[in-house]
Formats: sequence, C-alpha cells, structure tokens
Amino acid sequence: MIANNRYENMSYVKCGDSGLYLPKLCLGIWNNFGKAYPYENSREMILTAFNLGINHIDAANNYGPPPGSAEEVLGEVLKRDLKGYRDELVITTKAGYEMWDGPYGNWGSRKSLMTSLDQSLKRMQLDYVDIFYHHRRDENTPLEETMGALADMVRQGKALYVGVSNYNAEDTRKASRMLKDLGVKLLIHQPRYNMFCRIPEQGLFDVLKQEGIGSVAFCPLEQGLLTTKYIAGIPKGSRADNQNCPFLNGEDITAEVLDKVIQLNELAKERGQSLPQMALAWDVREGGVTSVLLGASRKEQIIENVKMLENQKFTADELARIDEILG
Repeated sequence: MIANNRYENMSYVKCGDSGLYLPKLCLGIWNNFGKAYPYENSREMILTAFNLGINHIDAANNYGPPPGSAEEVLGEVLKRDLKGYRDELVITTKAGYEMWDGPYGNWGSRKSLMTSLDQSLKRMQLDYVDIFYHHRRDENTPLEETMGALADMVRQGKALYVGVSNYNAEDTRKASRMLKDLGVKLLIHQPRYNMFCRIPEQGLFDVLKQEGIGSVAFCPLEQGLLTTKYIAGIPKGSRADNQNCPFLNGEDITAEVLDKVIQLNELAKERGQSLPQMALAWDVREGGVTSVLLGASRKEQIIENVKMLENQKFTADELARIDEILG
C-alpha cells in the first residue's frame, strides 16, 4: 500500500544549481539488499522509505552480494510495487569498482562504463536511470574519455543526469568543465562525509559551490560508529567485527574514539535526538551536503532516522561543542 501523504513531512532541496530537488535523506542499497538477504525485508525497506517521502534510491553495479543482485532486487520491487510511480522516483547507479572479470569490468574506460550502464538497466528493468555516477577516478584513463562517455549517456537518454563519486577537488573541477564544454551538467558528487571524516571540507565543498554541483554523502554514520552500537563493545557479526570492511574495523574503535562517541551521544540526548539522528542532521546542516545516503537492515531504522527532520538546526554553541569533542 502506497501512502497518499508520503510527501507531507520530507524536506526537498535543490541539487546544486540544477532544477532537480532531492530529499534530504535517500535510501542506499549498498548493504542488505542483495540476493544473499531475504527479499521481503528488502522490499519492506524500499516501500517504507518511499512512503516516508524518500523517493531517491541509490544503487551501484556491484552492490549485493552477489554483485549486481541489489539492482535485481530493486528492479523486482519497481516492477511489482512501484511501476506506476516511476516518474516520482530518482533512481541512481554507478560503475567504476570491480564488477566482472577481465579488463572491462572495472575503472573508467568508455567500454567499461557504457557496458555497465546497459547491464544495470537490464537488472533494474528500466529504460533509463535518473543519475549515473562514475564511482571513482581512474588515473589510467584520460578524464576526457570518461566524461565523454557520461555525456553520451545523457545524449542517448539512458541517464538524465551524471555525477562522480570519490573524486578529489581538482579532478571534480576538471570533470565539471569538460562536461560543460560537451553541453552536459555535472549534477552531483557523492563523497564520504560525516563528523569523523571531514575530507570534503578540504577544498571539495568549495569546488562544488563554485561549479553549482550538489552532493550526497555516503557513510554518514561512519559504518555504525556514529550510533550507540559500539559503546559497550564490538558486537559479533557487526561491520567492525569484519576485518575486510574497508571503512571500519575493530582496530579503529579505540578508547579515545569511544569517549568521543559517548560525548556526542550526550549532546544528542540534550537535543532530544538519538546519536544517528544528530549525525544525519549535522551532515545536511548549512555548509554540509545536499542529502545523505541512509543505509538500513530493517524498516524500523528508516522510520527512526527520518525523525532527524524534526530537529535539523544547530546552534553555534552546539557546532563548536561537536568540533571540540572531535578535536
């Protein structure tokens, strides 16, 4: 059942200087949406998000496991439950990390990106995506080739907009200028950004503002570190318990880090929020990102985290206190 009041409580923001509005929270299907997970749980999360006004769903070619299966699951939900709502949805995907064997299943060549988009469209049972991202910079491929491929995707009608992810500030500026010369807008950048990871503040945000590019942050909760999950220790089976997790493992969770998390949690309580709600609100504060990618393993997490919209403002004292806690 699709809720008739789904747009009443969500906030929507212009993406850069484009005409596209994005919800402040979008649903990322990086984890917990592949065929290794129960289909009904994935379906429930996607429909719960849509009913709460989260009409932006973010995928990538290699999300799973197995790779590609998150897009397939999304495609089934779109076909069975949301077919009549396609024009209300912003569906995004990416390519640039390893997807299939051989020299073309990775990086940023025209061959790799054009082929990958075609495969993604088949898996999601779509004619086009709203945004296609190059997932990471490929130093072995001329930037002109990568941007030329993105521009042609727009011209062919397979993507309405294009973006980049994990690009540094200077390459983002170059990519934006190249696309502009080709008559295509670089709509959006997807960086890793949260209270602990502030790399985009070191030049990238300046470029995005100058070029009129929007942004959506991944890992806004630092793989669960900006929750209360690890305060009492590392739970068995959590991401920090997995030594292969590229963004967080047990060695990162020191006594010093936990002390900071505890102090942040106390501030969140003073604000009448959970720590995840405060962390999400901090990401989209003035001077932050356009939108944040919300990951989830069950629908209740989505419902709870959307409540961050009830308190998105920070006082100058609160922002200073956060910076003081984090050093």
